[in-house]
Amino acid sequence: MNWIIEEQSILIHAVITAVTMLLVTMFILKINGLRSLAKITPLDFIVTITIGSIINSTLISDSNSIVKGGLMIAVLLAFQTLFGKLKAKYNWFDKNVYNNPVLVMRNGEFLKDNISKLNISETIIISKLRENNIKKLSEVQAVILETTGDISVISGEEKMDDILLNNVRLKI
Repeated sequence: MNWIIEEQSILIHAVITAVTMLLVTMFILKINGLRSLAKITPLDFIVTITIGSIINSTLISDSNSIVKGGLMIAVLLAFQTLFGKLKAKYNWFDKNVYNNPVLVMRNGEFLKDNISKLNISETIIISKLRENNIKKLSEVQAVILETTGDISVISGEEKMDDILLNNVRLKI
């Protein structure tokens, strides 16, 4: 019958651990700053999944203490912050560790090679164009697949500043 109903002390321990892990995680995220909750990059995704796993193992297992779980979360977020600082400071780190945004449309023309290599479809891009109220492909100056997976659309008659395409790969 233990697999249906737990002893009261085990249930109380689980509730205290869950609330404590929530508070510890919130505290660590507050210290780490908004970067932890920004648009998600592949590294952010991995950190998020791992934090969930740590919280889960801390809640479920008696062998993982709250201090150990909190420490593991703090270490992960510290590495996430370190990687963010290295990315901002060193171009080589950014290029070798992270993906750069990729141009998928330029001056109203689909860049079919890039689209094919990225394994996305023109349908997804067209949907994003509609979301941005694009009525004609000729209105589009650039469409960029961002590192977060978002698609950015730059349109209008006024020529865009070249800085908007800094670090954007024109060809894969």
